Amino acid sequence: MLEKHGHGGDIWTAAELYGIDKNSFLDFSSNMNPLGPPEAAERIIREEWRRELSRYPDPDCRELRQKIASVYSIPASSVLAGNGAAEIIDLAVRAQRPRTVGLLAPSFREYATAAQRAGAGIVDIPLSAERNFDPDWTSAELQKAVPEAELFLFGHPNNPTGRLLSTEFVRQLAATGKPVILDEAFIDFSGEEESVSFIRQAAESDRLCVVRSLTKFYTVPGLRLGFAVAGQGWIGAMKRLQVEWSVNGLAQRIGQEVLGDGEFARATRDWLREESAWLTKALTGLGLQVTPSAANYLLFRLPGEWGVTIHRLQEAMGRRGILIRSAATYQGLDERYGRIAVRSRRDNMRLATELAGCLEELRA
Repeated sequence: MLEKHGHGGDIWTAAELYGIDKNSFLDFSSNMNPLGPPEAAERIIREEWRRELSRYPDPDCRELRQKIASVYSIPASSVLAGNGAAEIIDLAVRAQRPRTVGLLAPSFREYATAAQRAGAGIVDIPLSAERNFDPDWTSAELQKAVPEAELFLFGHPNNPTGRLLSTEFVRQLAATGKPVILDEAFIDFSGEEESVSFIRQAAESDRLCVVRSLTKFYTVPGLRLGFAVAGQGWIGAMKRLQVEWSVNGLAQRIGQEVLGDGEFARATRDWLREESAWLTKALTGLGLQVTPSAANYLLFRLPGEWGVTIHRLQEAMGRRGILIRSAATYQGLDERYGRIAVRSRRDNMRLATELAGCLEELRA
């Protein structure tokens, strides 16, 4: 199983499974921006590595937090930097000490893991493919979950669906008075970020926490860098749980430099708008059912009448040197679902060609 660690981008397991050098794969299982990392990241590593490696990093991430505050027009006291979004999610849940956590199904597996680490039970809220996996406030499942869950943890946009939550839905969620964590790890890719993000509302709230990641947008997963925005009480509780020096010096410096790079952000969104449309058309042309996405990945479904499972397709593609993500590991999805990243036109064309070949073989 390629996703034995619960995520994409595991080229080491892929090398063991398919007998190909780990550096030779074209990886569509990991959702990274192909335009990154920005040049600033290379410059800092080249010019400042000695200084950053030879001293302790700032345990309070003062300059990084101030840069985040400046970019988003929020108080620095409402910001906590962390070792990737995964650490931030874990801290945000544990700080609230809930007995139960409401999760959308499907959603990122780390949400359930964070809840379980905090000793909380899971309240699943099933989503429907017929509604493009958008949560329905009036559904029986959601209405049942509202009184049962003590905290809600949702992706915005959700992973693996790429769907944004509506403003009205979040407003209704907030009206319950229960704490809400919104994972906005992929919202940077949305051309609507300014209008759909809840980061400024979170800075003023003791019941809303927004999680952001620099990993995906700036293509720095090896550095592990993310941050939370919430009211000072919630941030303070998370800080007390956090291990000292969680964010290394190079990560802090690179974060300060790349945040607010308007030219890089515009180029990324222009690329995604064009390539997501191209890839969606290519996949639907092969007969796959694609969920419209605001993120840099696409969830697709294999028609049941084909008799092809995502694991068979994943293995066939892997042996051709291309990694795709099985979405069957997500709660609420089955063996027909897969997820792919949006990459460059050249990579997307190769993916479409190899997919066509594999599907023809598997359906024969």
